[in-house]
Amino acid sequence: MKAESIGSLASYESINTGWSIQGFSRCTTTCSSIRARRCIANSVWRSLSVVAALLSLAVIGVCDQSLAESPLQPKVTAPFTELDTLCVNDWWNRPASRIVETRVPRDEVIAFGIYTVSSGQLKLSAQLFPLYPDESRTVRLEIKHDESWSEVARATVNDLGWSALFRVPNWDTTTDIPYRIRHGVKAVYEGLIRKDPVNKREIVVAALSCNSSNDRGLRPNYVRNINHQNPDLVFFAGDQSYDHRQHTAAWLKFGLQFRDVFRDRPCVTIPDDHDIGQPNLWGEGGKLATRKDSSDGGYNFHPEYVRMVDRCQTAHLPDPYDPTPIDRGIGVYYTSLLLGGVDFAIIEDRKFKSGPAGKIPQQGPRPDHVTKPDYDPKALDQPGLILLGERQLEFLEQWARDPSQVAFKVLLSQTSFCGGPHLHGPNQERLYADLDSNGWPQSGRDQAVRLLREAGAVHLAGDQHIAMLIEYGVDRYRDAGWSFAVPAIVNSIYSRWWRPLGDAPGANRDPDEVLPWTGDYLDGFGNKITMHAYANPETSSQGAGYGLIRFDKPTSQVTFECWPRDADVTQSDAKQFPGWPRTATILRSRAAKN
Repeated sequence: MKAESIGSLASYESINTGWSIQGFSRCTTTCSSIRARRCIANSVWRSLSVVAALLSLAVIGVCDQSLAESPLQPKVTAPFTELDTLCVNDWWNRPASRIVETRVPRDEVIAFGIYTVSSGQLKLSAQLFPLYPDESRTVRLEIKHDESWSEVARATVNDLGWSALFRVPNWDTTTDIPYRIRHGVKAVYEGLIRKDPVNKREIVVAALSCNSSNDRGLRPNYVRNINHQNPDLVFFAGDQSYDHRQHTAAWLKFGLQFRDVFRDRPCVTIPDDHDIGQPNLWGEGGKLATRKDSSDGGYNFHPEYVRMVDRCQTAHLPDPYDPTPIDRGIGVYYTSLLLGGVDFAIIEDRKFKSGPAGKIPQQGPRPDHVTKPDYDPKALDQPGLILLGERQLEFLEQWARDPSQVAFKVLLSQTSFCGGPHLHGPNQERLYADLDSNGWPQSGRDQAVRLLREAGAVHLAGDQHIAMLIEYGVDRYRDAGWSFAVPAIVNSIYSRWWRPLGDAPGANRDPDEVLPWTGDYLDGFGNKITMHAYANPETSSQGAGYGLIRFDKPTSQVTFECWPRDADVTQSDAKQFPGWPRTATILRSRAAKN
């Protein structure tokens, strides 16, 4: 400990205890003899307490200095530099971070667990805070039966990202099973593996996206509301982290914010552009991006960093449909999850997508922003451009045509298959088209939406920083399924508005709509869309909130709810955003009818 720190503490303690030589003298001259003796004793006691505190802090300072100067060497050296520095290599020598404190008490080293169960297999990721070189890299999974705990699996913690994956086959999906993750002697994290809700009439999904670092606090409103509504599945559609170069620390913070939502229920998390450290992502099959804005396509950062992000966020998902890595060894995770009679497809709608730079005529100051009002949308749809890629299209084809009897099919992905908001950012700049959206390239968009139509699927996504309930059209309006892009968890960093040119209402608008700009529109790429509801940021929550989707199996109806961040759903007068809830009847897929 530095001498000036001790001196500062002594000054602080002198002020707050009243102890000083002058104070001691005043006691002896102004008090009666008995009171003087008491005052002297108290002053001496306070002075001894200060000395003891100073000695304790000095010892702590020596210990901290000893640790910092100790010969500890990391067990694994990260293959990347200037990335994840708070959690790799000699992480214990890093200064305190505003993201999260990584030097936790060792009985708290397990941050959280996150899981899914599908096809009789439990996959559970244990997320730890960084471990010191001399600490065990083994974590244990125990389950409880008849008031007795038994170990069912062990896993090894990866020093890059500090996660470990448990696999337990032949899982009993007919009963709720308590679990706990253990590390060492004292560290324990507990939760519940829920039984498959296959016999429930209604399957409920909570969907969230865009957890901006503009607010680093906890998320008590979300935790209270979601736990009260008790969904069967929680879906985080991407941008769980906005700390581009510090994913592990930000992922730990995300876990602290939301672990009480998913410790007791299955959860799907998929990374988006900010999670892997980019403002936008057009993955182009894993190649290296050469432009700082990555608009030429590919990834800016080291492939092991990208693999680490994917591992932490998606290892607990069901096994990939085709696990073959893409370029530079980057993995894939697109897959399906069957829960409660609902068949969820989980895709990666950025990983194979073409970047715009150099491939289409630039229509504004950025390759991905169209700001020229006289542009030709058809000129943006050039031959050879890719959206989902052949591998994912093959997967969606198989998924859409699977004849298994399920109540609903639901697609989970990062963003919508259309252009959405018109005004962007703090200056409300009008973009005629945003090539970060999945409305582009149009040919790839139409391929994907036709498969959604064939499956009779509902599409849940995020990313847009605005809640939008849209019905897709391909050959005609309203012929290709419903899409719900949920609002941002925190929406104070980059808001967006749905505001058509001239404030024009859409065609075939329902006159009973409470929102003015609904009905049939063409988006900025010429795609057919029908806007049913939106939540612009002129609200007390700035448009921040989450979606709750209720799938009623006997009626084939889906109810879309959209809750503001500052709502309290435990109160009877809690209100959703204007325009919600909305209920739609979903046509069964062709395969289900046969």
